[in-house]
Amino acid sequence: MISIFVTINIKPGFRDAFVASLMGDAQGSVRDEPGCFRFDVLQSDENPNRLHLYEVYADQDALAAHRGAPHYVKWRSEVEEWFDGEPERIATTTVFPSDEGWRAQKPRLVNW
Repeated sequence: MISIFVTINIKPGFRDAFVASLMGDAQGSVRDEPGCFRFDVLQSDENPNRLHLYEVYADQDALAAHRGAPHYVKWRSEVEEWFDGEPERIATTTVFPSDEGWRAQKPRLVNW
């Protein structure tokens, strides 16, 4: 499995609208994308306008499919003007859980 850790800074005054739009992408990712195994949205304790995303995908093809998914395209178009700078992305490879462990968890991801 591969994962990405994304840090996003949001322009002041747009946080609530940004997060509301992001929920559609996060929920659509785990619900509708077979290759998405995790999509966590985290808020910085020091700066409420800084969000971190932790996402896990089966492989690069699954990540590419995510970036073409309707919920992602909609989210990006809605929030494009609200980014405060470019998002920072860190690419990683998961070590734990195992690939089988990620797959076993997938059916329970939609229980929010």
